[in-house]
Amino acid sequence: MVSLLALASSVCWGTSDFFAGLFSRRRPAVAVVGWTQGLAFVVLCVVVLTQLDHAVWTGWPLWSVAAGLSGLTGLLCFYTALSTGTMGVVAPIAALGVAVPVLLGVATGDEPSAWTWVGILVAVVGVTLASGPELSGDVSTRPVVLAAVAAVGFGLALFCLDRGARTSTLMTLWGMRCTSVVVFAVVALVTRSVGGVVSREVPTLLVIGCGDLVANGLFAFASSRGEVSVASVLGSLYPVMTILLARLVLAERLRPIQQVGALLSLAGAAVIAL
Repeated sequence: MVSLLALASSVCWGTSDFFAGLFSRRRPAVAVVGWTQGLAFVVLCVVVLTQLDHAVWTGWPLWSVAAGLSGLTGLLCFYTALSTGTMGVVAPIAALGVAVPVLLGVATGDEPSAWTWVGILVAVVGVTLASGPELSGDVSTRPVVLAAVAAVGFGLALFCLDRGARTSTLMTLWGMRCTSVVVFAVVALVTRSVGGVVSREVPTLLVIGCGDLVANGLFAFASSRGEVSVASVLGSLYPVMTILLARLVLAERLRPIQQVGALLSLAGAAVIAL
């Protein structure tokens, strides 16, 4: 069940990322992230208000703030790297961020079986290849460094989300969203801009934000009740879902290396779930 929930989180993340990517063709990526995070935060606030009698106020705050800042740093570095470097280099490096929670999980007590380690290795290689690595051409240093920072940020966000969820999944999600929304609100006030988003676009952004929120919740629930090292790998298979949707909806052709990566990712997930 834990493995299925983690896999479900990757499906939600991949779907959310795909439609967020489509929307980013019309609006700045930073605006899309800010709006989706903010609208999801409103939903979370409503849920938290209905659960105030059962709310826990200790154990999760620092982890949620750390998760919010790490995830936000990862996103900003990732988008900056994509805008200045080759996507085929940046995306695979960022995908390797899954190694961070795996290593931290093992360091804090996780003990994956031998077969699970095999599945983890196959899945990590698969998701890296599925991201479409560029195997030729010169690459400047700056986007590579930014992609590496993004990888660490994404990985730390997953680990911190897991640690906070061991006390309270709901409140950790709320604190994580609150942190990122405060940052985006400050940016909006300083720039005096909401990214050009109009009222008719809000429902779409709300759905995208809720998809990302559900993904975070599924991952947090799965990892806090199992091994974060395993849940992180399964949850990080979201690029496979994104490229499959691009193939089905946009008729984008997958490069051979992406096809191999997708198959390896699924094979690794199957081994882990056994």
